[in-house]
Amino acid sequence: MSIKTSDEKTKTVKVKMEIEGFGAISLELYPEIAPITVENFVNYVKDGFYNGLTFHRIYKGFMIQGGDPSGTGMGDSSLKKIKGEFASNGVKNDLSHERGVISMARTSVKDSASSQFFICHADASFLDGEYAAFGKMTDGFDVLDAVADVPVTFGGSGERTKPITPVVIKSVELAD
Repeated sequence: MSIKTSDEKTKTVKVKMEIEGFGAISLELYPEIAPITVENFVNYVKDGFYNGLTFHRIYKGFMIQGGDPSGTGMGDSSLKKIKGEFASNGVKNDLSHERGVISMARTSVKDSASSQFFICHADASFLDGEYAAFGKMTDGFDVLDAVADVPVTFGGSGERTKPITPVVIKSVELAD
């Protein structure tokens, strides 16, 4: 894993996510907070796994979720599941789910995260200690807001969170 140093105290991994028709989101990931999760996400990025996938769940005022190759929210990469790096699973993780934080999606099984992730559109501290937050946005909040404004309809979960028009992740790349 390539770790870029943004300052002398904190090592971060910089990522740029281009969303088709919307623009770019810049993220910094924190391997010191969630090393397993960051390594997992970076491996997917290096493999080009996220390129062409969609944000299948958009919940304005909460989060946008992507990383499912089936586009339904029911799939994953079919690769190994990773340990959930959060307090209720015995892992210290002090990164709060505030606006712009990226975290891993999972089922009710604590060690079930794979490829799906979400980015908080608004503060969601009620997720702290239950989901593996592993980075945060540094730029592109206008893009996040524009994606959150996409009209939605009912998805497979029965919630009105499925975008009527697909929101495609054009590319996710490690940045300088």
